[in-house]
Amino acid sequence: MNAIVDGIGALLDISILLYMLIGLLLGFLVGAFPGITATMAVALAAGFTMTLEPVQGLAVLLTIYVAANFGDRVPAILVNTPGTPASIATTLDGYPMAKQGRAGLALTISAIVSAIGILASLVLFAVAAVPVATFARDYFKSPELFALVVFGIAIMIGISSKSMLKGILAGLFGLMLGTVGLYSATGDRRFTFGVLELVEGFNFIAVIIGLFGIAELFDQLLTYHQSKVRPISSLGRWWPNRSELLQTRRALAVSGGVGLGVGLVPAAGGDIAGLIGWERARKVSKTPEQFGKGSIEGITASDTASSATLGGSLTTTMALGIPGDSVMAVMIGSMIIWGITPGPSLFADRPDLVVSITAIMLIATLLSLGLSLVRMRGMVKLLDVPQPYLWSGILIFCIIGTFATSNSLSTVLTMLGFGVIGLVLKRMSVPAGPVVLGLLLGPLAEENLARTLAILPTKPFFEVVSPIAIILLALAVLSIVVPAVRNARRPLDKRASLAESILDDELVADIEQKHQAIDALPDPRTGVVRTLDDIDLPAPGPTEKKK
Repeated sequence: MNAIVDGIGALLDISILLYMLIGLLLGFLVGAFPGITATMAVALAAGFTMTLEPVQGLAVLLTIYVAANFGDRVPAILVNTPGTPASIATTLDGYPMAKQGRAGLALTISAIVSAIGILASLVLFAVAAVPVATFARDYFKSPELFALVVFGIAIMIGISSKSMLKGILAGLFGLMLGTVGLYSATGDRRFTFGVLELVEGFNFIAVIIGLFGIAELFDQLLTYHQSKVRPISSLGRWWPNRSELLQTRRALAVSGGVGLGVGLVPAAGGDIAGLIGWERARKVSKTPEQFGKGSIEGITASDTASSATLGGSLTTTMALGIPGDSVMAVMIGSMIIWGITPGPSLFADRPDLVVSITAIMLIATLLSLGLSLVRMRGMVKLLDVPQPYLWSGILIFCIIGTFATSNSLSTVLTMLGFGVIGLVLKRMSVPAGPVVLGLLLGPLAEENLARTLAILPTKPFFEVVSPIAIILLALAVLSIVVPAVRNARRPLDKRASLAESILDDELVADIEQKHQAIDALPDPRTGVVRTLDDIDLPAPGPTEKKK
């Protein structure tokens, strides 16, 4: 009870509300501008929050995390471009609704179901985090912790790249980066080459900003072309009627369950959950043929599932110390700098902080929902901001934020260097996620492996290595082998898209067919509003014949 009182009491300071408002504004802006991911924003903000108290810094970072989950729906619906990867599935039905003059309705439903998804996930966190942390604290020793880290990295490799070899190389590269600096077991310097700045290893914030921020900035600079797609400014009515709300019930329940489950899988983000939730809701829907044509059930399913992953990601991060997604990887790095180690011990040592984190997420969700329900006509104008101005501001803040972490120019050079590395990885279709996870968790895996190897000669093997560790290692192998086998059975040209790797080929073709017909609709500003039945489609494809 004291932990609850202390955790909530820490948020009563007026400065916490101010920091949350800053995070709310930044999160919405990040989500609204395509190409700026939540990971990039949280990493950039982390550089400025290092001088704050932990609760103040977490108020900024967690609010950005939550608010970006609302803001990224705006360009997905109005411009058919995901604001962040989590809103990929939103484009399937959000943009068709906007083309039919129902953009306001799509934005409102998206905001409501996103809030419901996050709130449900916070209930999961409140219920599951303590038992998971207790179990891990009682049964996870060095062998189990090593196996858990290997499992987390393997999951990230398995789901982050269509080429398993590239994913494995990315993970190995991250593990190699984690070996630079002092070896904790002996105090020896490794791979520092006499450079004093490398004694403590690579600056984690600089690496994150370089791989996710500067690399994306460089890529956009090299590939930029003026978009001919204009945001849809005729938003129509905003509030759903009773019939429309009733349509969301089935999709809300099914996709919410999917999001909660996917969120508990380390490294599985909202982009994957959104697509899986959309597909599952389509299968149980009474009108599956409307999915992809501007279905209220479709947008409900995609946004509920992607939002419901937040609590599961928070659970694995705080209870096990394994980041649930790339944003949580940055969060762990920031907490370590503050002297806080996420994992089973956190619930015993700082239960008040866990309560504060839950309360921050709850308040941030309610604030984001309130802002989303305001008629966001101003957000439409933000989408017209020229990209070069945006790039200049991002670059300046990246440099300032990185320099603020150490007050050293070498940290800025590290950031720019990893920006170039990130660009090369991006052009080679090598995922950055396993690199970050390897850098963050590699030293932890190495330390626990060293302890295990030191104990093994003195005791029987199965007395040291428990069934839990063996199961986790087996799952790690399967998480790489199964996707590799599945991808090997698919044609090379079918492995490039995340949607195509999750959805059936026939369903992808069906969606493309519907969107081609929707693109032919006139701009809603002309006053011509079409309904679902007005969309003329070509002859039914293989998917429709099966129904």
